[in-house]
Amino acid sequence: MKKILFISPRNPFSGRYSGDVIRTKKFIEHLKKKNYITVVSTGKTFSKKKFGNLNLINFKEENFIYKIIYIIFSILQLRPLQLGYFFSSKIKNYTIKNYKNFDYIFCQSVRTAPYVLNLKIKKVLDMGDLYSNNYNQIYKIKSIFNPVKFVYLIESLLIKKFEKLCLKNFDKILLFSKKEINSLKIKKNKIKQINFGIDKIKNKFKYSLKNNKIIFIGNIKYLPNKIACQNFIIKILPSIIQIHKDIEFHIIGEIYKIDELIWKKNKSVKIHGKVKSLDSVISKVFCGLANLNVSSGIQTKLLTYMSYGIPSISSKQVLSNFDAIGSTSLPTYENKDELINLILKLKNNKRFSHLVSAKSSKIIKRFLWNKVLKDIEKI
Repeated sequence: MKKILFISPRNPFSGRYSGDVIRTKKFIEHLKKKNYITVVSTGKTFSKKKFGNLNLINFKEENFIYKIIYIIFSILQLRPLQLGYFFSSKIKNYTIKNYKNFDYIFCQSVRTAPYVLNLKIKKVLDMGDLYSNNYNQIYKIKSIFNPVKFVYLIESLLIKKFEKLCLKNFDKILLFSKKEINSLKIKKNKIKQINFGIDKIKNKFKYSLKNNKIIFIGNIKYLPNKIACQNFIIKILPSIIQIHKDIEFHIIGEIYKIDELIWKKNKSVKIHGKVKSLDSVISKVFCGLANLNVSSGIQTKLLTYMSYGIPSISSKQVLSNFDAIGSTSLPTYENKDELINLILKLKNNKRFSHLVSAKSSKIIKRFLWNKVLKDIEKI
């Protein structure tokens, strides 16, 4: 059995509902079956626990003043701001002191890469998707009068430079999307596509003319998700309600209180926050939404809709990264009118709704975790 040091920027056992945390936890649970795993991460408090082959060390994250100092150091070193924000001196010290006791180091996200870049040990980095691509997209859609636009431009350039450094220094890189893998000028045997996954296929969708819920799943604190929900509430939902007054837009995931308070003023918008199970929300849903204008890698919300058999509608940007066989036949749109028409078609047309649901149920079979995680063994 090998000894693996697994470094994560967030505590993977915190219960947080976000794609990176879920993926990290799945990797750890799979790897511990045949290896000794020590997981180091940060959270609100310090803790140290041991469960059989699994050793969990959660360091208390740096306070706000130290975060500001580390961000300044990142700027001076021409490194991405987020590396400073997520930096932990405790994780760095632990890694440098103990890495020789391990056979491999597994880093989740480029945010943990600085701890190990120059260490002489076998290293794997799970990038997930290319942050540089994501930030460049946000830069392009922001108004020129918004100073945040230029922060995203600078960050996209800095993170792209750092991603290239990671590609050079790690033994293996994991990415979601074949499209992003093909965009990189690097030996393809150094990169492995590892999809996101789902636990099981539930197929709980049942068509009815009485179905009146459109759902959006995701971390709404993440800017592209926030923009997608905001645009839908302001630009799309009013047109749909003019035709079907009982339509409701349900948002599921972590959200800032200010956004919740503002959006809930619209009686057709329902905020659920983080939920333990979607089963309690899934009743009377006729459409899952993945209407992001900013997207890289695979959207886990799309996989969730598919696992329940819920017909979904995606933007061109989302579907272009979803390179599964058969995905090109899923509903997508290019403008406001097309999105509205597709939603109404799913609402009113039983045959179309069942067709989309059936296609989704077929595609999702390739994304079961027990299939996805087999590729980890090859690495």
